[in-house]
Amino acid sequence: MQSHTRGPYSTRNGPFFHKVEGEKFWHGLRVQQRHCNAHGSLHGGMMSSFADGLLATAVSRGTGMRGLTIRMVCDLIGTVDAGAWLEGTAWLSGRDDNMAFAGAEAFADGELVFTASGVFRIFAPKAP
Repeated sequence: MQSHTRGPYSTRNGPFFHKVEGEKFWHGLRVQQRHCNAHGSLHGGMMSSFADGLLATAVSRGTGMRGLTIRMVCDLIGTVDAGAWLEGTAWLSGRDDNMAFAGAEAFADGELVFTASGVFRIFAPKAP
């Protein structure tokens, strides 16, 4: 299902898709040429943005709070060509009163292309 709840930055860089089954979720993206670097592979910055979205979603789903990325480590271990289906998931790995911790992984056409971890400052949701 196409995602319609993202902010302006992510919306412009999509379209993104999502799937939820119970407690687990996935985000997906069909990689387009505009997402690629000069070598025709998915730009590392785009992979990192995708990773940040996965991690933040895990924090939000796992805590019911919004999170501010404090630190993110993204290990880019594979290339992704235009036309590939990029799909990833993330999970909450810990939390305390003010902080949440998450991990993520993503695959392009079934091959692992990055792993990521993040630390987030968590806040109460904004009032409607």
